[in-house]
Amino acid sequence: MAKEKREDEIFTEDQDTVTLSLDDGQEIECLVLGIFEACGREYVALLPSEEQESEEGTVFLYRYLEDENGEAGVGNIESDAEYKAASNRFNELINSYGYEDVVDEDELDS
Repeated sequence: MAKEKREDEIFTEDQDTVTLSLDDGQEIECLVLGIFEACGREYVALLPSEEQESEEGTVFLYRYLEDENGEAGVGNIESDAEYKAASNRFNELINSYGYEDVVDEDELDS
């Protein structure tokens, strides 16, 4: 997953994919919805591909990382406050495209 520097671009046209390796050993192929900034960090929004079994509307948010060679990767969001900030920013961005919130406000308070 390589990326040119973009300013909060959601729903990218190039439809990059990334494979997530979950703690239980399961692998999930996801479409990259986009990369965006919140609170001085970059995040990536991932949507499980149609072939994956997941709840409808599931979107994964991760930190977006690049190594010294420019290779892209993801990292875990470290705290509830960081997740809330990233989720709120993602919801703002998708609202600007005319879509409803993906992350339910009730989830942010738990």
